[in-house]
Amino acid sequence: MRSVSLVLAVLAGAGCLAAAGVARAAVTSAAPGLAGPRQRITVTASDYDGTTYATLRAYQLSGASDTRWAEVFGPWTARVGYNGVAKSGAKREGDGTTPSGTYGFGFFFGVDPNPGVRFPWRHAYSYDYWDDDPSSALYNEWVDINTQNAGRDPEPMHNVPPYDYGAVIAYNTARTPGRGSAIFLHVGTGGPTAGCVSLPVAELLKVLRWLNPKDHPTITITG
Repeated sequence: MRSVSLVLAVLAGAGCLAAAGVARAAVTSAAPGLAGPRQRITVTASDYDGTTYATLRAYQLSGASDTRWAEVFGPWTARVGYNGVAKSGAKREGDGTTPSGTYGFGFFFGVDPNPGVRFPWRHAYSYDYWDDDPSSALYNEWVDINTQNAGRDPEPMHNVPPYDYGAVIAYNTARTPGRGSAIFLHVGTGGPTAGCVSLPVAELLKVLRWLNPKDHPTITITG
C-alpha cells in the first residue's frame, strides 16, 4: 500500500512502557477469565470512506483478576488512508483505504537501528522491498531483491522518514491476491497514508516500545 507520496510511505513506529510515567486513563471492563490479548490498540475514524484522521488509544489488561482494560496511551491523532477506512471485507489493492477489522502484529522494522522494541526487528536496506503485485508469488511479503523477484512496482522499504520505524499489521496474512498488502503502523509525515496507520514519531516510538509479543497485542480499526 503506497503512501500519498513516497515521503508518506506505508509504515513506521515505536513505543515506550506505560510504566515510564504514562498516565492511565479510562478503564473498561472485560469478561472475567478472558483469554487472549493483554494489550490492544484502537484506531477509530468518524466514518468510513471519508476522513483521513482517526483517534488512536492503547489499552493494557489490568487488575488483580485481569478484568479491566486501562488506557495507557491516547487519545492521539493518527492518519489513515487517503480514501479513509474501508468497510469490513471491502479493502482492495491500491484503493487508498485502510482496512477495518482486528489484527495482530508481525515483525517490526525500520531504516534506523532498533529503538528498543521487544518484537523481532528487521533492518530495512536499499535492496528490501514489499511485494504488492497481486499476480506475484510473493504477494504481501518482504522481499530481498538480491535473491528474489518482488513483482511489478514493489514498495521500497528503505524509505525515509516514514519507514524509519514501523510495525507490520498482520492484514491479509493468507496473501489473497488483490485484497491489499503492506499495511503498517508507521511514522507520520503530516498527511494521509496509502492504507496504513501513522503517528508522529515520538508517539509511535512509545507505542512500539510498549508492545510486547507475550501479551498478544491487537489493533482494531473502525470507521
